[in-house]
Formats: sequence, structure tokens, C-alpha cells
Amino acid sequence: MEIKFADRMDSFKEGIFTTLAAIKKERMSEGKKCYDLSVGTPDFVPDKHVIDALTEASRYAENYKYAITDSDELLEAVQIWYKRRYRVELEKDEIMSLYGTQEGLSRVCLTLCNPGDIVLAPNPGYPIFDLGPALNGAKIEYYELRIENNYLIDFDSIDEEIAKKAKAMVVSYPANPICRIAPKEFYTRLIEFANKYNIVILHDNAYSELVYDGAEGLSFLSMEGAKEVGIEFNSLSKSYNLTGCRISFALGNEKVISQFKKLRSQIDYGIFVPVQKAAIAALTGPQTSVERNRQEYEDRRNALCGGLNSIGWKGAVSQGTMFAWAPLPNGYINSEEFVLELIEKTGVFCVPGSVFGSLGEGYVRFAMVKSVEEMKELVQVIKESGIIK
Repeated sequence: MEIKFADRMDSFKEGIFTTLAAIKKERMSEGKKCYDLSVGTPDFVPDKHVIDALTEASRYAENYKYAITDSDELLEAVQIWYKRRYRVELEKDEIMSLYGTQEGLSRVCLTLCNPGDIVLAPNPGYPIFDLGPALNGAKIEYYELRIENNYLIDFDSIDEEIAKKAKAMVVSYPANPICRIAPKEFYTRLIEFANKYNIVILHDNAYSELVYDGAEGLSFLSMEGAKEVGIEFNSLSKSYNLTGCRISFALGNEKVISQFKKLRSQIDYGIFVPVQKAAIAALTGPQTSVERNRQEYEDRRNALCGGLNSIGWKGAVSQGTMFAWAPLPNGYINSEEFVLELIEKTGVFCVPGSVFGSLGEGYVRFAMVKSVEEMKELVQVIKESGIIK
């Protein structure tokens, strides 16, 4: 039998993470050292009170039934957290849970876009920012994030005819992969832009707790008029080290949330009750580990970026997220070729910037998932390899 697959499958290639995982497996089988800074999975563990809440809830058989909706307890925990953390008042009908922000961005445009409708997405940007809307039938138009504009959106550079036709715009700060944050005045301009062109803003705020050098992690929803023009995604994955639990939230504009809930009710059920209990414990319990982990990431940032700069690999930076973004060293122009050479000579794994869009070429992204001591060690290994010319 000849199976004919959908045309969209022709655009999918083997992911770079799959390629890197295969190389790592081979190196380890040969007894070679690996410093894997490719995948952004926190190496910290969840707080004990969070694990205990999940474990305790898992003991009861009734919690294994479908959770059709979010519990009132969960919604109230989110309300309390957003008010305490961002001074944002949320109604319960402005909140919904998701299996991670990637689920949200992969589906939300089903509620907003007809086939061929335009969605604005960043270049460079995390792959789901354009892939999600594209899978929903949207046409992607990219806005450029360039170093000369501090990686902020240059609204004046967006073609007005495209802006007039756009239905939604994906925005993310602190930004993965470029590791920059945005000031308050940026969000004021974003809201003005959204109102002018009647564009729904989809703001990914996964890293608001991971900002450095005394900066304030903001919520888009804390800005006047934000709820009128969009929603925000906020995740417990990185803030509370719950990546495997797959729980995040879409919050904001009640009309968008209502339609998104209606869509989701047709294709899925609610979050597993023990995971809801873990989220409640994380949001309402002691918050000391959030700051402790943020400080550890900042120390790692200092060791990695400062170390690379000290050995002649200039330009590595991270204002926020759990990643660092660095231009290729002198003498290199192809990010994928450089990454493979770096692995071969040092055992240090990172991700080629080309994965994140055409403007990511010429850069690499590091995940800061090794201790300060390991960061210093791998910097020394890079120095001794001779790859920095």
C-alpha cells in the first residue's frame, strides 16, 4: 500500500535536537566527555512541598478520572500569584490551563485565524512561534529582531499593508533564543500598535522569573490596555522546575480565553488533578527557591559569558531566560558547521542559531544547565582546543 502523507510533512526535517542527541550517545559510548548545553531542561529539582502535593494527590483513585475543568482552587492560586507577583487582577474567566505553552501556541490560532490569515512572528524566534500558527493554517510574516535595535521590535519597519491584514502577533520577552528583555515603554508601544491595526497579541512570558542584573521581570498584562488586545502565556516549567508536568496558563482577554476553552474542550480534557495540586503548591507555597535558582542561573551566566569573553569569544550575553546567545567566533560563518566542530574538538554541545530563523545564522544558543564549576571547566576546554582563533 502506498501511503501519501500531507504536504506539510515535506517541510519537517529531523530536528537538530535529535541529531545532537545521536552524536552525544555516540560520544558517550566511546567514553568521551560531553558538556550538553543544548536542551533547556532545568537541572534543579522541584521544591519538596510541590513534590509532596503531587505525590499525596496521586494516592487517591478519584484523582485519576478526567479533570474536565480547572479546579477553583487552581484558578484562585493563579489569581493570588498574579496579583502578588505582577499586581495584576484576573477574573477566573480570564484564566485557563494548558499542557505547556507549546500546546497553547500550537493551537490558539485555530480560534483566531482562517486559512491564509496573517500572523506576525519574530525572526529569530523559538520554533513554535511560527510553526504553531502555520500548522493552524495561518500565513507567517516575520518581523526582524536585530542587535542594532537591542533586539526589540522595530514597529516602524513592519509593512503597513501587512500590519493591516494581520490577525495576531507572537511576542516574547524575556526572549528565547536571543536572551534579551524589554522595558515597560516597549509594551506601551506594543499595545498602541495592536490597537492601531486590530491585532491580537500572543505574549509568551515563560521566563519572567529569570532576569538578571537587578532587572524586573514584567507581565504584559500589567500594562494598561493589555487585556483589551491580547493574552499572555505563563509557565511553571522553568520558574518551578516542573517541565515534565506540562502545566502552563493562558491569561488575559476574556473573549480569547473563552473561545480557546471552547476549542480545547473539543479535543482534550483538563490537567491531571495531581499536577493541578502540584501547581497550587508551587504558586501558593514558599517562593525562596525561585530567587535561589535565579541567582544560580545568573552565576552560571557570569561564568559562561564572562569566561567566553575572557578567552576571546566575544559577545556572549544573557539579560534573561535560562539561555545565553553568542555570535560565532572569528573565522566562522555557518552556525551548524561550527556547532559540529565545537562538539568534535571540545565535547561542548550548543544549538546553531539557524534553527531559530534566518537572522539566527551567525549565532549559537547555550542552555545554562551546568553548574558554575562545570561552566568554568568547559570554558577552559574550549580555550585549550584552539577553536577560538
